[in-house]
Amino acid sequence: MQQVRAVVARAKEAPVEIVTINVPDPGPGEAVVKVLTCGVCHTDLHYREGGINDEFPFLLGHEASGIVEAVGPDVTGVAPGDFVVLNWRAVCGECRACKRGDLHYCFATHNAQQRMTLAEGPDAGTELSPALGIGAFAEKTLVAAGQCTKVDPAARPAAVGLLGCGVMAGIGAAINTGAVTRGRSIAVIGCGGVGVAAIAGAALAGASPIIAVDIDAKKLTTAKKMGATHTIDSSPLSGLDPVTEIKRICAETYEGADGADVVVEAVGRPETWQQAFYARDLAGTLVLVGVPTPDMKVPDIPLIDVFGRGGALKSSWYGDCLPSRDFPMLVDLYLQGRLDLDAFVSEEIGLSDVEAAFERMHHGDVLRSVVVL
Repeated sequence: MQQVRAVVARAKEAPVEIVTINVPDPGPGEAVVKVLTCGVCHTDLHYREGGINDEFPFLLGHEASGIVEAVGPDVTGVAPGDFVVLNWRAVCGECRACKRGDLHYCFATHNAQQRMTLAEGPDAGTELSPALGIGAFAEKTLVAAGQCTKVDPAARPAAVGLLGCGVMAGIGAAINTGAVTRGRSIAVIGCGGVGVAAIAGAALAGASPIIAVDIDAKKLTTAKKMGATHTIDSSPLSGLDPVTEIKRICAETYEGADGADVVVEAVGRPETWQQAFYARDLAGTLVLVGVPTPDMKVPDIPLIDVFGRGGALKSSWYGDCLPSRDFPMLVDLYLQGRLDLDAFVSEEIGLSDVEAAFERMHHGDVLRSVVVL
C-alpha cells in the first residue's frame, strides 16, 4: 500500500480537491503505474458534473502516460520499467466479440479488482470510483494490466498520453469507423480536441477534401493547421448552412458528389447529428463520436430519408481502436514526424490547476491541458 496525491470529485458540480489516497499493491491481473502525464478531457468534467453516474467520490483523469512500477504475480504483458499509455479498453479475449475476432468491440473490458481509497479525514477508507477505470490525476494509480499499452519510450509523454482517449477517439473515428482513405471526402462537425483529431486522421489517410465545421473561428484556424482543406463557419452570424456548403465543396471536387463520403459528428447534439445525416453523399457514412447526454434523442427524420440515402449510421466507441495495435503505430508515426501529437498539447499544468483547466476547456480556449507530474 502506498499513499499519493490525487484529484478527487467528492460531489456533483463541486470543485475538485487534491487529497491523499491509498493505492494498493497490485494483485492478480493488476499493475501500479507511476503517472507521468494526464490530459484534461471533457469526460472528466462529465464525471464531476454527475453526467456519467452518481458513484462519488470519483478519482478523475484517464488520458495518461506513465511508467509501470509493479505488477501482479500473473502479469506477463508488461513489466516494471515499461513506458505505457493507459487505455480504458482492456481486452478480455473471452467474450463473444473477442472470440469472433472483433477485439476492438470487447464486451467484457475489465478494470482493477481492488479499489483505491481516501487516506485521510472523516471519510478515510471510502472507496474511489476511477474515471473510466483509470483515475490518473494522481501520482500513481492502480489499473488492470491490460489497460497498459507499451509504446516507444523515446516519445514525449505529454503528447502520446493523449492517445489514451480523445486523440485516439478522433483519429479512429475517421480511419477505423469511417474508413476514410484516398479518393474519399470527409466533413467533421465540431472542432474541439476529438474533432481536430479526426481531421488529423483524415489527413494522415490522404482524404480530400477535408472540411471542418464549427461556430468558433479559433477552432477553425486550428483545424486548418491540422489538415483541413476547407472550413465552414456555421455560427448564426455567418448566414451559412453547413449542409449546403459541404455539398458545394464536395461537388467542386468530385463530379456528381452530393455531400461528403464520411461525416464525423464530434459534438454529440441532435441538431448537429441531423446536419451530418443530410450532409452525406448517397451511400455515405455518418460517424457519431461526440458524446450525447442521456436526455438527447435522435432527430425526427422521415424513415424514407434513412432508406433513400442508404449508407451507414455508426457510433464510434473509442475510435473503434485496438490499443495494442493502434497506439504503437501512431506513436511511431509521431516519432517519424508524420503525426503532430505535440500540437494537441495547449499547456502543461500541475495537479492543482485541474479545476481552472476545466474552465478553459469549457470555453474552448485549449485543445488539451496536460497535467505533468
